[in-house]
Amino acid sequence: MFYNFAKGIVFIFQKLFFRIEIYGKENIPMSGRLILCSNHHSNWDPVTLAVFFPRQVHWMAKKELFKNKIFAKLLFSLGVFPVDREGNDLTAIKKSLRILKEERVLGIFPEGTRVKYFNDDFIKSGLALIAVKSQSPVLPVYSEGNYKLFSKIKIIIGHPIYIELEDNVKLSNEKYTEISKDIMRKVYELGG
Repeated sequence: MFYNFAKGIVFIFQKLFFRIEIYGKENIPMSGRLILCSNHHSNWDPVTLAVFFPRQVHWMAKKELFKNKIFAKLLFSLGVFPVDREGNDLTAIKKSLRILKEERVLGIFPEGTRVKYFNDDFIKSGLALIAVKSQSPVLPVYSEGNYKLFSKIKIIIGHPIYIELEDNVKLSNEKYTEISKDIMRKVYELGG
């Protein structure tokens, strides 16, 4: 499988050039649907998380990365799919729900862009919407590091978060956004 081959190559590269420390690996559910939710401060984040995560992660990524046809083909072969960050991308939401229905792992950066510090203005409703609609646990992951050669990269994995709602409760977009922001606060709390 191409995913495992690529993962192996990048694993060797990262072991040689970075000092990666991972905490909380025991918190990762090894089966069932799961949303991996992380902060996003570097272009390396999805690569590093995927390499050191024991299950394949299907990342949601900005549609701009898919403009080059060759690069887009590579991304699709790795299970990455596009999302339009400007609006409600129903195609990306449907794809996310399908991945979770198949008991796989969906990777999301709810801030939608790279940020240095927590700022809940960037966080949208999508994370909570997908988690509620799919009844999936959310695994909070915090990563930090500057990805300079031989620098330390720290990944902290928290306990899965289960969003529990009363039956037949309809949530507004604002409520979904509030839930997403609460989850991201928990992600940043992992970093201290």
